[in-house]
Amino acid sequence: MEQNKRKIEMVVFDWAGTMVDYGSQAPITVFARTFAKKGVELTKEEINEPMGMEKKCHIRELLKMERVAAVWKEKQGADWTEDDVQELYEIFENDLYQVVLDYTVPIDGVVETLAKLKEMGIKIGSTTGYTSAMMERVIIQADEQGISPATVITPDQVEGVSRPEPDMLFACMKALDVESATSVIKVGDTQMDIWEGKNAGAITVGLLTGSNIMGISKAEYATLTPEEVEARKAKTREKYEEVGTDFVIDNMTELLDVIAKLNQ
Repeated sequence: MEQNKRKIEMVVFDWAGTMVDYGSQAPITVFARTFAKKGVELTKEEINEPMGMEKKCHIRELLKMERVAAVWKEKQGADWTEDDVQELYEIFENDLYQVVLDYTVPIDGVVETLAKLKEMGIKIGSTTGYTSAMMERVIIQADEQGISPATVITPDQVEGVSRPEPDMLFACMKALDVESATSVIKVGDTQMDIWEGKNAGAITVGLLTGSNIMGISKAEYATLTPEEVEARKAKTREKYEEVGTDFVIDNMTELLDVIAKLNQ
């Protein structure tokens, strides 16, 4: 019956690794640089594991890792403390603020998809682990390239509450006057993005190409054989399936197919 049809009212996108910055290279680069200043060399896999969280929480999660904690103690002569978390965060935030504008290139298919969503009357929001100060710099440049969500919510706008909690997504819903999370799709490129959507009661979509989980830059992707690409995509899909992602898409244009299916 008509009243039982699902109607998608809004899509909430993550920012880096989903709409712009193929592979989330900006935060990966700056996390590595920040910890290296303290003598701790991080692997890309370690950096990526908590990706999607508010950045101070991300730093804390990195320091909790057994190997990282051991190296920190060896290099610094003591176990890490909350003062260390704050110092690392300040270094990270300042560095990322300086370089984030260099990582605003849209991921393939995103601009076209956003334009189509607007034509369809679907509201567009975004949540991110970046701060509002960073996003103020980025939004203008992103808008010039065709990426202009109606609202962008950052952790500091919701009292510092980060993913996997759904507070930022709920703030998007409130800002755009959307009442039911069941009419919302959350699109992201990390497990934290998916948990944010699931904890809100929204439909979740994980992105393969350009994602943080896939963990490579566009230049690195271009060097892979077709077999290597498929192997990486299969592993990325498994990561999404681990957390119960509703849909997994290869690229952003496939989101339109998901919406068509949900609206049938």
